[in-house]
Amino acid sequence: MSATTPGPVVPTGLPGRVLRGYALGGVATGSFGTVPGLMLLPYLTERLGVPAALAGVIVFAPKAWDVILNPIAGRISDRSQHPDGPRRPFLLRGGLTLAVAFALLFAGPASPQALAAGWVAVLFLACATAYAFFQVPYVAMPAELTDSARERTRIMSWRVAVLALAILISGGLAPMVRTMVGPERGYAAMGLFVAVLIALGAVGAWWGTRGAPTRAVVAAPGGLRSQLALVAGNPDFRALILTFVTQALATGAMLAGVDYIARQVLHSAGAGSVLFVCFVAPAIVCTPLWERLAARRGKRWAYAAASLVLSAGAFALVAARVIPALVVYLAVAVVGVGYAGAQMLPLSMLPDVAAGDAADSGENRIGVFTGVWTAGETLGMAFGPFVYGLVLAAGGYVSSTDSAAVQPDSAVTAIVLGFSLVPALLTLGSLLFLRGYVGPIPRGFASYGPAGEEDRR
Repeated sequence: MSATTPGPVVPTGLPGRVLRGYALGGVATGSFGTVPGLMLLPYLTERLGVPAALAGVIVFAPKAWDVILNPIAGRISDRSQHPDGPRRPFLLRGGLTLAVAFALLFAGPASPQALAAGWVAVLFLACATAYAFFQVPYVAMPAELTDSARERTRIMSWRVAVLALAILISGGLAPMVRTMVGPERGYAAMGLFVAVLIALGAVGAWWGTRGAPTRAVVAAPGGLRSQLALVAGNPDFRALILTFVTQALATGAMLAGVDYIARQVLHSAGAGSVLFVCFVAPAIVCTPLWERLAARRGKRWAYAAASLVLSAGAFALVAARVIPALVVYLAVAVVGVGYAGAQMLPLSMLPDVAAGDAADSGENRIGVFTGVWTAGETLGMAFGPFVYGLVLAAGGYVSSTDSAAVQPDSAVTAIVLGFSLVPALLTLGSLLFLRGYVGPIPRGFASYGPAGEEDRR
Protein backbone atom coordinates (compact mmCIF):
# COMPACT_ATOMS: atom_id res chain seq x y z
CA MET A 1 0.00 0.00 0.00
CA SER A 2 1.40 3.42 -0.87
CA ALA A 3 1.91 6.07 1.75
CA THR A 4 -0.88 8.17 0.30
CA THR A 5 -3.50 5.51 -0.39
CA PRO A 6 -6.24 4.96 2.19
CA GLY A 7 -6.88 1.41 3.37
CA PRO A 8 -9.70 -0.67 1.95
CA VAL A 9 -13.21 0.44 2.76
CA VAL A 10 -14.78 -1.68 5.47
CA PRO A 11 -18.55 -2.31 5.38
CA THR A 12 -20.21 0.35 7.46
CA GLY A 13 -22.93 -1.77 9.08
CA LEU A 14 -21.28 -3.36 12.10
CA PRO A 15 -22.83 -6.50 13.60
CA GLY A 16 -24.76 -6.06 16.80
CA ARG A 17 -22.33 -8.41 18.57
CA VAL A 18 -19.46 -6.04 17.84
CA LEU A 19 -21.43 -2.98 18.91
CA ARG A 20 -22.40 -4.59 22.20
CA GLY A 21 -18.96 -6.07 22.74
CA TYR A 22 -17.20 -2.77 22.15
CA ALA A 23 -19.66 -0.99 24.41
CA LEU A 24 -18.80 -3.32 27.30
CA GLY A 25 -15.45 -1.56 27.55
CA GLY A 26 -17.45 1.35 28.92
CA VAL A 27 -17.91 -0.65 32.12
CA ALA A 28 -14.16 -0.38 32.73
CA THR A 29 -13.76 3.23 31.58
CA GLY A 30 -16.90 4.34 33.39
CA SER A 31 -15.94 2.72 36.67
CA PHE A 32 -12.36 3.97 36.73
CA GLY A 33 -13.25 7.34 35.26
CA THR A 34 -15.87 7.92 37.96
CA VAL A 35 -15.08 6.32 41.30
CA PRO A 36 -11.66 7.89 41.96
CA GLY A 37 -13.08 11.33 41.22
CA LEU A 38 -16.03 10.58 43.48
CA MET A 39 -14.37 8.74 46.36
CA LEU A 40 -10.61 9.30 46.41
CA LEU A 41 -10.62 12.86 47.72
CA PRO A 42 -13.05 12.02 50.58
CA TYR A 43 -10.96 8.90 51.31
CA LEU A 44 -7.86 11.04 51.70
CA THR A 45 -9.44 13.87 53.69
CA GLU A 46 -11.95 11.91 55.80
CA ARG A 47 -10.43 8.46 56.25
CA LEU A 48 -6.72 9.32 56.25
CA GLY A 49 -6.94 12.93 57.50
CA VAL A 50 -4.79 14.35 54.69
CA PRO A 51 -5.16 18.16 54.32
CA ALA A 52 -7.47 19.12 51.45
CA ALA A 53 -4.86 20.91 49.34
CA LEU A 54 -2.36 18.04 49.64
CA ALA A 55 -5.11 15.53 48.94
CA GLY A 56 -5.92 17.40 45.74
CA VAL A 57 -2.28 17.15 44.67
CA ILE A 58 -2.21 13.40 45.38
CA VAL A 59 -5.31 12.87 43.25
CA PHE A 60 -3.99 15.05 40.45
CA ALA A 61 -0.28 14.18 40.22
CA PRO A 62 -0.41 10.44 39.31
CA LYS A 63 -2.98 10.95 36.57
CA ALA A 64 -1.04 13.91 35.19
CA TRP A 65 1.55 11.27 34.26
CA ASP A 66 -0.90 10.22 31.54
CA VAL A 67 -0.19 13.44 29.67
CA ILE A 68 3.19 11.92 28.84
CA LEU A 69 2.21 8.26 28.76
CA ASN A 70 -1.02 8.24 26.74
CA PRO A 71 0.48 9.45 23.43
CA ILE A 72 3.24 6.87 23.88
CA ALA A 73 0.64 4.17 24.46
CA GLY A 74 -1.16 5.31 21.32
CA ARG A 75 2.02 5.21 19.26
CA ILE A 76 2.81 1.71 20.54
CA SER A 77 -0.66 0.44 19.60
CA ASP A 78 -0.39 2.12 16.16
CA ARG A 79 2.69 0.03 15.47
CA SER A 80 1.32 -3.21 16.94
CA GLN A 81 1.36 -6.20 14.60
CA HIS A 82 -0.47 -8.62 16.90
CA PRO A 83 -2.50 -11.25 15.01
CA ASP A 84 -5.58 -10.44 17.12
CA GLY A 85 -5.48 -6.86 15.88
CA PRO A 86 -3.48 -3.77 16.85
CA ARG A 87 -5.74 -2.75 19.74
CA ARG A 88 -7.54 -5.78 21.24
CA PRO A 89 -4.63 -7.38 23.16
CA PHE A 90 -4.15 -4.14 25.09
CA LEU A 91 -7.75 -4.31 26.30
CA LEU A 92 -7.12 -7.54 28.18
CA ARG A 93 -3.65 -6.82 29.53
CA GLY A 94 -4.24 -3.21 30.52
CA GLY A 95 -7.73 -3.85 31.88
CA LEU A 96 -6.80 -6.73 34.17
CA THR A 97 -3.71 -4.92 35.46
CA LEU A 98 -5.88 -1.91 36.22
CA ALA A 99 -8.36 -4.07 38.14
CA VAL A 100 -5.64 -5.47 40.41
CA ALA A 101 -4.09 -2.05 41.07
CA PHE A 102 -7.48 -0.52 41.84
CA ALA A 103 -8.31 -3.23 44.39
CA LEU A 104 -5.04 -2.41 46.19
CA LEU A 105 -5.55 1.37 45.99
CA PHE A 106 -8.08 1.52 48.84
CA ALA A 107 -6.64 -1.44 50.78
CA GLY A 108 -3.51 0.27 52.11
CA PRO A 109 -2.55 1.30 55.65
CA ALA A 110 -4.48 4.05 57.42
CA SER A 111 -1.48 5.21 59.46
CA PRO A 112 1.03 6.70 59.75
CA GLN A 113 -0.41 9.39 57.55
CA ALA A 114 2.72 9.80 55.40
CA LEU A 115 2.81 6.08 54.60
CA ALA A 116 -0.92 6.00 53.87
CA ALA A 117 -0.73 8.99 51.56
CA GLY A 118 2.33 7.55 49.80
CA TRP A 119 0.54 4.23 49.26
CA VAL A 120 -2.35 6.02 47.57
CA ALA A 121 -0.02 8.08 45.37
CA VAL A 122 1.97 5.05 44.19
CA LEU A 123 -1.04 2.80 43.58
CA PHE A 124 -2.92 5.57 41.80
CA LEU A 125 0.12 6.03 39.55
CA ALA A 126 0.00 2.29 38.79
CA CYS A 127 -3.71 2.57 38.02
CA ALA A 128 -3.11 5.50 35.68
CA THR A 129 -0.37 3.62 33.84
CA ALA A 130 -2.47 0.48 33.33
CA TYR A 131 -5.48 2.56 32.33
CA ALA A 132 -3.48 4.32 29.62
CA PHE A 133 -2.75 1.02 27.90
CA PHE A 134 -6.42 0.06 28.08
CA GLN A 135 -8.14 3.32 27.30
CA VAL A 136 -6.03 4.62 24.41
CA PRO A 137 -6.35 1.51 22.20
CA TYR A 138 -10.00 1.22 23.20
CA VAL A 139 -10.86 4.76 22.13
CA ALA A 140 -8.88 4.30 18.90
CA MET A 141 -10.91 1.32 17.74
CA PRO A 142 -14.02 3.08 16.27
CA ALA A 143 -11.89 4.93 13.71
CA GLU A 144 -10.75 1.54 12.39
CA LEU A 145 -13.99 -0.41 12.72
CA THR A 146 -15.91 1.61 10.13
CA ASP A 147 -15.51 4.34 7.52
CA SER A 148 -18.90 5.91 8.26
CA ALA A 149 -19.23 8.94 10.51
CA ARG A 150 -22.89 8.04 11.05
CA GLU A 151 -21.92 4.51 12.10
CA ARG A 152 -19.39 5.92 14.54
CA THR A 153 -22.16 7.91 16.16
CA ARG A 154 -24.09 4.65 16.48
CA ILE A 155 -21.06 3.00 18.09
CA MET A 156 -20.77 5.85 20.55
CA SER A 157 -24.48 5.74 21.35
CA TRP A 158 -24.06 2.13 22.43
CA ARG A 159 -20.91 2.94 24.31
CA VAL A 160 -22.34 5.94 26.16
CA ALA A 161 -25.48 4.01 27.11
CA VAL A 162 -23.35 1.26 28.66
CA LEU A 163 -21.00 3.88 30.07
CA ALA A 164 -23.91 5.64 31.77
CA LEU A 165 -25.15 2.36 33.23
CA ALA A 166 -21.63 1.54 34.45
CA ILE A 167 -21.24 4.98 36.00
CA LEU A 168 -24.66 4.58 37.61
CA ILE A 169 -23.74 1.21 39.10
CA SER A 170 -20.18 2.00 40.13
CA GLY A 171 -20.74 5.56 41.29
CA GLY A 172 -24.12 4.86 42.86
CA LEU A 173 -23.15 1.67 44.68
CA ALA A 174 -19.58 2.56 45.68
CA PRO A 175 -20.65 4.94 48.50
CA MET A 176 -23.30 2.41 49.59
CA VAL A 177 -20.74 -0.40 49.80
CA ARG A 178 -18.47 1.82 51.86
CA THR A 179 -21.30 2.76 54.21
CA MET A 180 -22.68 -0.76 54.62
CA VAL A 181 -19.32 -2.36 55.40
CA GLY A 182 -18.32 0.38 57.83
CA PRO A 183 -15.58 2.98 58.22
CA GLU A 184 -12.75 0.52 58.92
CA ARG A 185 -13.04 -1.78 55.90
CA GLY A 186 -15.61 0.03 53.80
CA TYR A 187 -13.20 1.66 51.36
CA ALA A 188 -11.31 -1.61 50.82
CA ALA A 189 -14.57 -3.44 50.07
CA MET A 190 -15.61 -0.67 47.73
CA GLY A 191 -12.27 -0.87 45.90
CA LEU A 192 -12.65 -4.63 45.41
CA PHE A 193 -16.20 -4.20 44.11
CA VAL A 194 -15.11 -1.65 41.51
CA ALA A 195 -12.09 -3.76 40.55
CA VAL A 196 -14.44 -6.62 39.64
CA LEU A 197 -16.46 -4.26 37.43
CA ILE A 198 -13.30 -3.09 35.66
CA ALA A 199 -12.19 -6.68 35.02
CA LEU A 200 -15.61 -7.65 33.64
CA GLY A 201 -15.64 -4.66 31.29
CA ALA A 202 -12.13 -5.32 30.00
CA VAL A 203 -12.71 -9.01 29.36
CA GLY A 204 -16.11 -8.29 27.80
CA ALA A 205 -14.69 -5.76 25.32
CA TRP A 206 -11.81 -8.04 24.41
CA TRP A 207 -14.06 -11.04 23.85
CA GLY A 208 -16.93 -9.17 22.19
CA THR A 209 -14.77 -7.56 19.50
CA ARG A 210 -13.08 -10.77 18.38
CA GLY A 211 -13.23 -11.06 14.61
CA ALA A 212 -14.35 -7.43 14.21
CA PRO A 213 -13.29 -5.80 10.92
CA THR A 214 -10.47 -3.27 10.95
CA ARG A 215 -9.14 -1.11 8.16
CA ALA A 216 -5.42 -1.44 7.48
CA VAL A 217 -3.46 1.81 7.36
CA VAL A 218 0.32 2.11 7.24
CA ALA A 219 1.82 3.19 10.56
CA ALA A 220 3.05 6.75 10.20
CA PRO A 221 6.84 7.12 9.88
CA GLY A 222 8.90 9.38 12.09
CA GLY A 223 9.23 9.75 15.83
CA LEU A 224 6.55 10.46 18.40
CA ARG A 225 7.48 14.14 18.57
CA SER A 226 6.85 14.68 14.86
CA GLN A 227 3.56 12.81 15.06
CA LEU A 228 2.43 14.89 18.03
CA ALA A 229 3.25 18.04 16.09
CA LEU A 230 1.10 16.89 13.15
CA VAL A 231 -1.77 16.00 15.47
CA ALA A 232 -1.53 19.32 17.32
CA GLY A 233 -1.56 21.13 13.98
CA ASN A 234 -4.98 19.72 13.08
CA PRO A 235 -7.38 22.66 13.73
CA ASP A 236 -10.47 20.48 14.20
CA PHE A 237 -8.71 18.26 16.70
CA ARG A 238 -7.27 21.24 18.55
CA ALA A 239 -10.68 22.88 18.91
CA LEU A 240 -12.36 19.65 19.94
CA ILE A 241 -9.85 18.58 22.56
CA LEU A 242 -9.67 22.02 24.19
CA THR A 243 -13.46 21.99 24.49
CA PHE A 244 -13.59 18.47 25.87
CA VAL A 245 -10.72 18.85 28.36
CA THR A 246 -12.22 22.02 29.80
CA GLN A 247 -15.51 20.21 30.26
CA ALA A 248 -13.72 17.20 31.78
CA LEU A 249 -12.27 19.58 34.36
CA ALA A 250 -15.78 20.85 35.11
CA THR A 251 -17.14 17.32 35.43
CA GLY A 252 -14.24 16.27 37.65
CA ALA A 253 -14.95 19.16 40.01
CA MET A 254 -18.63 18.24 40.21
CA LEU A 255 -17.90 14.58 40.91
CA ALA A 256 -15.45 15.52 43.63
CA GLY A 257 -18.13 17.63 45.28
CA VAL A 258 -20.93 15.04 45.39
CA ASP A 259 -19.94 13.47 48.71
CA TYR A 260 -19.41 16.89 50.32
CA ILE A 261 -22.75 18.22 49.07
CA ALA A 262 -24.51 15.14 50.42
CA ARG A 263 -23.02 15.40 53.90
CA GLN A 264 -22.60 19.14 54.44
CA VAL A 265 -25.49 20.63 52.45
CA LEU A 266 -28.14 17.90 52.27
CA HIS A 267 -27.00 16.43 55.61
CA SER A 268 -27.35 12.83 54.48
CA ALA A 269 -24.54 10.47 53.49
CA GLY A 270 -27.08 8.48 51.46
CA ALA A 271 -27.91 11.57 49.39
CA GLY A 272 -24.61 11.05 47.54
CA SER A 273 -26.00 7.98 45.79
CA VAL A 274 -29.22 9.82 44.93
CA LEU A 275 -27.27 12.74 43.49
CA PHE A 276 -25.21 10.37 41.42
CA VAL A 277 -28.25 8.56 40.07
CA CYS A 278 -29.79 11.92 39.12
CA PHE A 279 -26.58 12.88 37.33
CA VAL A 280 -26.08 9.68 35.35
CA ALA A 281 -29.52 8.13 34.80
CA PRO A 282 -30.65 10.72 32.21
CA ALA A 283 -27.85 9.56 29.90
CA ILE A 284 -29.53 6.18 29.47
CA VAL A 285 -32.67 7.87 28.14
CA CYS A 286 -31.27 10.98 26.49
CA THR A 287 -28.32 9.61 24.52
CA PRO A 288 -30.51 8.50 21.58
CA LEU A 289 -32.16 11.94 21.58
CA TRP A 290 -28.80 13.69 21.28
CA GLU A 291 -27.92 11.27 18.47
CA ARG A 292 -31.08 12.28 16.57
CA LEU A 293 -30.39 15.97 17.15
CA ALA A 294 -26.86 15.52 15.79
CA ALA A 295 -28.25 13.86 12.66
CA ARG A 296 -30.68 16.74 12.18
CA ARG A 297 -28.57 19.78 13.09
CA GLY A 298 -24.98 18.54 12.99
CA LYS A 299 -22.66 17.23 15.69
CA ARG A 300 -21.12 20.58 16.62
CA TRP A 301 -24.52 22.26 17.03
CA ALA A 302 -25.80 19.39 19.17
CA TYR A 303 -22.61 19.40 21.28
CA ALA A 304 -23.01 23.12 21.96
CA ALA A 305 -26.66 22.60 22.93
CA ALA A 306 -25.74 19.80 25.34
CA SER A 307 -23.06 21.99 26.91
CA LEU A 308 -25.56 24.81 27.47
CA VAL A 309 -28.00 22.44 29.16
CA LEU A 310 -25.23 21.16 31.42
CA SER A 311 -24.13 24.66 32.41
CA ALA A 312 -27.74 25.78 33.06
CA GLY A 313 -28.25 22.95 35.54
CA ALA A 314 -24.96 23.74 37.24
CA PHE A 315 -25.85 27.42 37.59
CA ALA A 316 -29.12 26.45 39.29
CA LEU A 317 -27.14 24.57 41.94
CA VAL A 318 -25.55 27.79 43.20
CA ALA A 319 -28.68 28.06 45.37
CA ALA A 320 -28.27 24.53 46.77
CA ARG A 321 -28.09 25.76 50.38
CA VAL A 322 -31.50 27.45 50.28
CA ILE A 323 -33.59 25.35 47.90
CA PRO A 324 -35.34 22.07 48.82
CA ALA A 325 -33.43 18.83 48.33
CA LEU A 326 -35.87 17.77 45.61
CA VAL A 327 -34.98 20.86 43.56
CA VAL A 328 -31.29 20.08 44.02
CA TYR A 329 -31.90 16.60 42.64
CA LEU A 330 -33.85 18.01 39.68
CA ALA A 331 -31.08 20.50 38.87
CA VAL A 332 -28.53 17.68 38.96
CA ALA A 333 -30.78 15.71 36.58
CA VAL A 334 -30.68 18.67 34.16
CA VAL A 335 -26.90 18.54 34.39
CA GLY A 336 -27.14 14.85 33.57
CA VAL A 337 -29.21 15.50 30.45
CA GLY A 338 -26.53 17.82 29.14
CA TYR A 339 -23.74 15.51 30.25
CA ALA A 340 -25.17 12.69 28.11
CA GLY A 341 -24.72 14.72 24.93
CA ALA A 342 -21.45 16.29 26.06
CA GLN A 343 -19.99 12.79 26.36
CA MET A 344 -21.39 11.00 23.34
CA LEU A 345 -21.00 13.72 20.72
CA PRO A 346 -17.30 14.62 21.09
CA LEU A 347 -16.46 10.93 21.35
CA SER A 348 -18.09 10.40 17.95
CA MET A 349 -16.40 13.52 16.53
CA LEU A 350 -12.91 12.38 17.57
CA PRO A 351 -12.79 9.28 15.30
CA ASP A 352 -14.17 11.42 12.46
CA VAL A 353 -11.13 13.69 12.81
CA ALA A 354 -8.63 10.85 13.32
CA ALA A 355 -10.00 8.74 10.46
CA GLY A 356 -10.13 11.79 8.21
CA ASP A 357 -6.44 12.40 8.84
CA ALA A 358 -5.67 8.74 8.09
CA ALA A 359 -7.66 8.86 4.85
CA ASP A 360 -6.01 12.06 3.67
CA SER A 361 -2.47 11.00 4.59
CA GLY A 362 -2.70 7.22 4.19
CA GLU A 363 -0.78 6.95 7.49
CA ASN A 364 -1.95 5.65 10.83
CA ARG A 365 -1.83 8.31 13.53
CA ILE A 366 -5.15 7.23 15.05
CA GLY A 367 -3.48 5.98 18.21
CA VAL A 368 -1.58 9.24 18.62
CA PHE A 369 -4.81 11.21 18.21
CA THR A 370 -6.57 9.12 20.83
CA GLY A 371 -3.49 9.09 23.07
CA VAL A 372 -3.44 12.87 23.19
CA TRP A 373 -7.22 12.91 23.62
CA THR A 374 -7.32 10.48 26.53
CA ALA A 375 -4.34 12.22 28.13
CA GLY A 376 -6.27 15.47 28.01
CA GLU A 377 -9.42 13.84 29.33
CA THR A 378 -7.54 12.17 32.18
CA LEU A 379 -5.75 15.40 33.01
CA GLY A 380 -9.01 17.32 33.05
CA MET A 381 -10.78 14.75 35.24
CA ALA A 382 -7.80 14.67 37.62
CA PHE A 383 -7.43 18.44 37.67
CA GLY A 384 -11.12 18.79 38.62
CA PRO A 385 -10.70 17.33 42.13
CA PHE A 386 -7.48 19.33 42.47
CA VAL A 387 -9.36 22.55 41.71
CA TYR A 388 -12.17 21.49 44.02
CA GLY A 389 -9.63 20.82 46.77
CA LEU A 390 -8.21 24.31 46.29
CA VAL A 391 -11.72 25.79 46.54
CA LEU A 392 -12.28 23.87 49.78
CA ALA A 393 -8.94 25.07 51.15
CA ALA A 394 -9.81 28.67 50.22
CA GLY A 395 -13.08 28.29 52.11
CA GLY A 396 -11.32 27.02 55.23
CA TYR A 397 -12.47 23.41 55.02
CA VAL A 398 -11.40 21.40 58.09
CA SER A 399 -9.88 18.01 57.22
CA SER A 400 -10.31 15.39 59.92
CA THR A 401 -10.54 11.65 60.45
CA ASP A 402 -13.82 12.43 62.25
CA SER A 403 -16.56 12.78 59.64
CA ALA A 404 -18.64 14.72 62.17
CA ALA A 405 -16.17 17.61 62.28
CA VAL A 406 -17.95 20.97 62.22
CA GLN A 407 -17.23 23.08 59.14
CA PRO A 408 -17.26 26.89 59.11
CA ASP A 409 -19.91 28.61 57.02
CA SER A 410 -17.27 29.69 54.50
CA ALA A 411 -16.32 26.05 53.93
CA VAL A 412 -19.93 25.08 53.19
CA THR A 413 -20.17 27.99 50.74
CA ALA A 414 -16.99 26.77 49.07
CA ILE A 415 -18.46 23.26 48.82
CA VAL A 416 -21.47 24.64 46.95
CA LEU A 417 -19.59 27.01 44.64
CA GLY A 418 -17.03 24.37 43.70
CA PHE A 419 -19.91 22.07 42.79
CA SER A 420 -21.96 24.62 40.85
CA LEU A 421 -20.51 27.95 39.76
CA VAL A 422 -17.02 26.70 38.89
CA PRO A 423 -18.26 23.87 36.60
CA ALA A 424 -20.89 26.13 35.02
CA LEU A 425 -18.37 28.82 34.08
CA LEU A 426 -15.87 26.26 32.80
CA THR A 427 -18.49 24.62 30.58
CA LEU A 428 -19.63 27.94 29.14
CA GLY A 429 -16.05 29.00 28.52
CA SER A 430 -15.32 25.77 26.66
CA LEU A 431 -17.73 26.80 23.90
CA LEU A 432 -15.26 29.47 22.81
CA PHE A 433 -12.95 26.65 21.72
CA LEU A 434 -15.73 24.72 19.99
CA ARG A 435 -16.23 27.62 17.58
CA GLY A 436 -13.02 26.54 15.85
CA TYR A 437 -14.35 23.10 14.92
CA VAL A 438 -15.50 22.72 11.31
CA GLY A 439 -15.52 18.96 10.86
CA PRO A 440 -13.65 16.92 8.26
CA ILE A 441 -15.07 15.58 5.00
CA PRO A 442 -12.10 13.38 4.12
CA ARG A 443 -11.46 11.60 0.85
CA GLY A 444 -12.75 8.06 0.71
CA PHE A 445 -14.60 8.29 4.00
CA ALA A 446 -18.25 8.66 4.87
CA SER A 447 -19.25 11.78 6.72
CA TYR A 448 -22.36 13.60 7.65
CA GLY A 449 -23.07 17.11 8.58
CA PRO A 450 -26.00 19.29 9.54
CA ALA A 451 -29.61 18.89 8.55
CA GLY A 452 -29.41 15.09 8.44
CA GLU A 453 -27.35 14.90 5.27
CA GLU A 454 -26.67 11.41 3.95
CA ASP A 455 -23.19 9.94 4.18
CA ARG A 456 -20.95 11.44 1.51
CA ARG A 457 -18.02 9.59 -0.02
